[in-house]
Amino acid sequence: MAQGKNKLKVIGRLEHIDFPDWGLSEIEAKIDTGAYTSSLHCHHIKRIEENGEELVTFHLLDPSHEIYEDKLFKLPIHRKKTVKSSNGSTEERYVIQTNIRIFDVTFTARFSLTDRSEMRYPVLLGRKLLNSRFLVDVSQKHLSTKNHK
Repeated sequence: MAQGKNKLKVIGRLEHIDFPDWGLSEIEAKIDTGAYTSSLHCHHIKRIEENGEELVTFHLLDPSHEIYEDKLFKLPIHRKKTVKSSNGSTEERYVIQTNIRIFDVTFTARFSLTDRSEMRYPVLLGRKLLNSRFLVDVSQKHLSTKNHK
């Protein structure tokens, strides 16, 4: 457990996060300590090569999401990862890096890109991101957006 000035922030089972580089605010994320990697809901995910660099293009969220803008994103592929889902199936995913903000603190995070349209929340934060940053109180939600004194 963290001590002194390095106390970990407590987050709930659901939190609103921002993607400042993309101009997106208050995207609801599910906190999942059972998942190692964080994931982001996208569609039309495609690998391309440009000037000898591997990139991935995708549309963030989907047309049914209230803030969907049909904007095409193009980012470097940080890596490829085989992910095993909770139902036991495996999927090869591209992993990207971007900045996120929680509790007005911005840091770089890695997300695997996948179609989460069948899931309730477009973002899943896994334990690799949570480790050494947050403690999870599953009885709470949206602690990062509540006023605490």
